[in-house]
Amino acid sequence: MFPAHWTYMAVNIGVFTIPFLFSFHPKLKFIQSYKAFLPAVVITGILFIIWDIVFTQLQVWSFNPHYLLGIYIFNLPLEECLFFFCIPYACMFTHFCLHKINWNFPSKAAQIIRTIMACALLLIGVFSVEKYYTSITFITCSAFLFAYPLFDKNEKSFSKFLVSYAVLLLPFAISNGILTGSGLNDAVVKYNAAHILNVRIGTIPIEDFIYGLLLILTNILVYNKCIALQGKTSHKAVL
Repeated sequence: MFPAHWTYMAVNIGVFTIPFLFSFHPKLKFIQSYKAFLPAVVITGILFIIWDIVFTQLQVWSFNPHYLLGIYIFNLPLEECLFFFCIPYACMFTHFCLHKINWNFPSKAAQIIRTIMACALLLIGVFSVEKYYTSITFITCSAFLFAYPLFDKNEKSFSKFLVSYAVLLLPFAISNGILTGSGLNDAVVKYNAAHILNVRIGTIPIEDFIYGLLLILTNILVYNKCIALQGKTSHKAVL
């Protein structure tokens, strides 16, 4: 029988391993852009870990010790800290591959979708101020989407991201589904019902999909900025 205390770590390892191995593929060579994706993961990871620490202290969410190794950094399980490296790495690798084959979405339609998403998230966030996870995540993501053109003026950038996010929804649903209790006797990550909308897709709170969108998009934008600052010519920005 699989040891329960390895559950969260196994999810991280499972998400990370295949993208990491394929990063060395001679036709992809994603690993060669490590000078950009490592700063992106570290910078974004620090921001989200701080967010995570605060939310854990506020009891917005908690972690089931039955599914953890028992190693903590501040008030976070080691597995939760590794989550902010493993998940973004897999997501950036996927986006990199899709960029290679030039999958995209009509730019004008993408702009309309971005505006609608930003407005909808802002409205829901404002009317849910008593729910910390909902309001802070939705309003932050809304502001980020409104400000997106300030970070990247390429009209095709967000359209490419939308394709990647759509492709990533299935693996996200599988990995996050396990963490929220799918196939388990209990959830690995537990959410305080007072701070979410209690709208779930399977076992996953709807807020997690917006949180994931914000995490992935931030990583990709920082990666692109690192590429630009380093003046690399052999690797195009992934977004």
